[in-house]
Parts: sequence; C-alpha cells; structure tokens
Amino acid sequence: MATVLDDAGVPHLHPYAIAAAAVALASAYMVWFWALSRRLSGPRVWPLVGSLPGVVLNRSRVHDWIVDNLRSTGEAATYQTCILPLPFLARRQGLVTVTCNPRNLEHILRARFDNYPKGPMWQAAFHDLLGQGIFNSDGETWVLQRKTAALEFTTRTLRQAMARWANRIIKYRLWSILADHCDAAASVDLQDLLLRLTFDNICGLTFGKDPETLSPGLPENPFANAFDTATEATMQRFLFPSFLWRIKKALGFGSERNLRESLAVVDHYMTEAIAARKATPSDDLLSRFMKKRDANGRAFPDDVLQWVALNFVLAGRDTSSVALSWFFWMLMQRRDVESRVVREIAAVLRETRGDDTGRWTEEPLGFDELERLVYLKAALAETLRLYPSVPQDSKYVVADDVLPDGTVVPAGSAITYSIYSVGRMESIWGKDCTEFRPERWLSADGTRFEPAKDAYRFVAFNGGPRTCLGKDLAYLQMKSVASAVLLRHSVELVPGHKVEQKMSLTLFMKNGLRVHVKPRNLAAYVAPPEEAPHQGVVVIPTTTAAAA
Repeated sequence: MATVLDDAGVPHLHPYAIAAAAVALASAYMVWFWALSRRLSGPRVWPLVGSLPGVVLNRSRVHDWIVDNLRSTGEAATYQTCILPLPFLARRQGLVTVTCNPRNLEHILRARFDNYPKGPMWQAAFHDLLGQGIFNSDGETWVLQRKTAALEFTTRTLRQAMARWANRIIKYRLWSILADHCDAAASVDLQDLLLRLTFDNICGLTFGKDPETLSPGLPENPFANAFDTATEATMQRFLFPSFLWRIKKALGFGSERNLRESLAVVDHYMTEAIAARKATPSDDLLSRFMKKRDANGRAFPDDVLQWVALNFVLAGRDTSSVALSWFFWMLMQRRDVESRVVREIAAVLRETRGDDTGRWTEEPLGFDELERLVYLKAALAETLRLYPSVPQDSKYVVADDVLPDGTVVPAGSAITYSIYSVGRMESIWGKDCTEFRPERWLSADGTRFEPAKDAYRFVAFNGGPRTCLGKDLAYLQMKSVASAVLLRHSVELVPGHKVEQKMSLTLFMKNGLRVHVKPRNLAAYVAPPEEAPHQGVVVIPTTTAAAA
C-alpha cells in the first residue's frame, strides 16, 4: 500500500513508498544525466555539480587545463561541458562551449557579432564598477561610445600624448627607483612597479591627473587602493552563482561591502577629476569626450563620463603591465632575445643621438624612435601570443546557432573562447607553438613587423567590431617602458622565486615578479655588432617556474 493510517486515522505515505519514489527519481535522473554526458565532449562532468570539480582541482593551472582539454579534441579545438546538470537548465543556462578554433572565433567575434553579446550575467556583475561603459555594454549604447572613442584613438596627437606621459613618469620616477635597487642584496617586485607605472600613465592620459603611485617609497594611494579593491570584488562575483553575490550585496557583507565602500572612494575621486576638467580642459580623453555629443545632440552627463574614464583606466592599466611582466620574465629565459632587443635600441639611438652613450640615457626614447623598434614589437607580440593579458573571454548566445566546425550552440548558453589556448595549439601555430620565437612576426629580411595573416590566430587584442581601440597605444606604452628599462638595466629573477599564474580575469603573476636590478654597460653597444648567435630552442613552461 502507498499510504498508511496513523493513530488518529490520518493517511500518510508509507516509508517504503517514499523510498521507492526517491529511488525512481534518482534512477530517472541518472539515466537522463548519462544521456547528457554522452553528448558532451569536454572534461568529466559529475551529477548535480557538472564540471565544477575539475575547475576547482585545476584552479592553480586553469588556463593550461583548458589547453589540455582543447588539445584532446584534435583539430576541432572545441568542446562542450555543463556546469549546471539539471533538467530544463543543462542545455541552456548550464551549457558552456569552449573553443579556440580560429574559424569559430571569427564567427563569434565578426560574422555573427550581434548573436554573441556580453550578456546579462557579465553586465550585471560589472555594472556597479563600469556602468554602461564601452567594455560593459552592448547594442546602441556600445555603438555610440565606440564611434566616439574611435575618432580619438586614431589621432596621432593621442599617441604623442601617451608617449609624453609615459616618458615623464619614466624619467623622473621609474629610472630613479630602479637605480635605488641596483644592489645585490636588494630586490623589487617588477610587476608592482609596472602596475603603478601604467596606472599613473593611463590616469594621466584619461583625465589628466597623475596619482603618482610610482614614487620613491612606493606610497599607498586611496584611489588606486579603492580601484584595486573594487576590481577584485567585482571579479569575485564570477566565482559563484549570481544569486549568491546578489544576496551578499543586499545584506551588505563580505566582498560586497568592500565593493560598496571602495566605490564611494572612486566616485569621490572621479567627481573631483571631472570638475577639474570642466574648469580647465586639456588634451586628455575625458576632456575630449566632454566636447562630444550623444545621439540627441546633448553633452554626456557626469555619470557617463565617469563610466568612460573608469573603463579606459581598467583596460589601460592591467593589460599593459601584465604583458610587460611576462615579457621581462621571458627575456630572463632568453638572454639572446634580450641582447638583440638592446642592440636594436642602440642602433636607433646611434642614428638619432650619436655614439655618446651618455646622451642615450638622458631622455627616454621619443615617439619617432619607438616607432622604429621592430624587433622589440615582435618580442612583445610573441609574449602576448603565449601569455595574453586577458586569457579568455565569454559571450552569451542570443539565438540558436551552429559554429563553423558543426558545434550546435543553443540560445541562453555561454561560449568561452580561450585566447591563451590559441597560441599553444599545434593545429594553429605549428609544432613550434610553445617556443618563444619573435622572428615569426618579422618579414623574411627582418626589417618589418608582419601581423598574423589570419587575424583570428592572434586575438590578444580581441577581434571583429570589438577589436581593441587602444592596440597601437598599448604597443607604444609597452615599447616605451621596455626600452627604458633595458637601456639602463638588466633584471635577474630572485633565486627560488616562483612565477605562477593567478586565477583572475587578467593573467597576473600570483606572487609578483621579484627581481634583482643590475646596471647595464652600454659600451659594448656603441659599434654596430655582428649578429649574435642563436642560443637554441627554449620551450616555454606552462604554469610555474622557479629560479634554480
């Protein structure tokens, strides 16, 4: 019998009936789960929790784990997994397609651009910090800001302004700090210095106000600290289902409380910066946006100007500093590449400043001198191929679609494209894909920088309509900083220091980059040298490296 009567004569389900129903439901779920798992091609999925255990177990090497998963699919370079294996959800909200196939990337980023926006989850997570700024918006809001920004980023005057800001910080602060650390017993976190430098530089370029975080003594700065806290708290929202961070926000505790408090500091700082620019306009990005008009012919309100400024600060600081950190780490593995970079800098300076090496270090390289550093740009591009500043990105699927490789992606699901994996696939870059070889970016005679013939083999600066507007500015800033450091110094990794990737939206080094700073003797670079011999193949380690 399915029911029994208690002492009062009230019927209840028999315990055996409850147990039998539970077994039936569990069996039905397992049959359904078995059928689901057979259709998935990625890492192992588990009942109820999907592929999340794999992510947790590999969190210290998550990007290399994704590379391994994609390599296991062969030339397809695409797999599908499930993070929410529940009926009615698994094939939509719970499904994630992961790919690094260039044809799929072109389809997502260009051919069907409108079908793959940022999506509601991403926009909700970043809204408190970035509002409807260019990096957190879709549709007409994004189009208007993109068109407005594109007009400014294509001007030579903006690139020259970038060079001026960078050179001012380098000459009066970076060189002094590095010189203070030219001691065998002293070490410095180069990643921290680079973060401070690019933060000061992008703040100066964006709203004409240098926070001077890169100064002797490396002082704390309330705006920089608040911006860091706000960014970190925002990124934590992606580690949990959205309803959890929404509850924390409503109750005001944990990282959400930190976010609220730090945003108050950021808002105050930005309000003052906007007021200052309105009083005394300059050639910074904020002043330029103040002169623009929206679709209705009205000036942008202050909250939109703040979104614009913070979006550019976020994009301009982390990406360049992270790329430079990995660049210097690569040079420590490849001294032959470092030597060739320095010789190229010396060759340019011999032509522009003469043979007196004292004149070489009087000023950082100027705009026109930086433009001639072809091999340095190739080495930076090769660094970004292996260590892209943004290792992966995600899109929301608006309508059912089929990717060029035949993968079916249903509406409501997500697509993650692994930029980190693109540069490490033999099917895309050949058998030497894990080698650091700047020459792959040069013309046959070595005199010209040549971008990848297939633009979707290299998406460190994104692709399609969302291609990074600041790409040329980023290269300019990186060349300016790299040449300034290498002209005066060489750096050596502190023995025993572990270089590890941090699980973040940006490819930070988890433990920083602690180095010893040594002075460089430029006497050997006065005369044009013979070509230095190649030091052989160096295969790049995947996740962790330590000095011997």
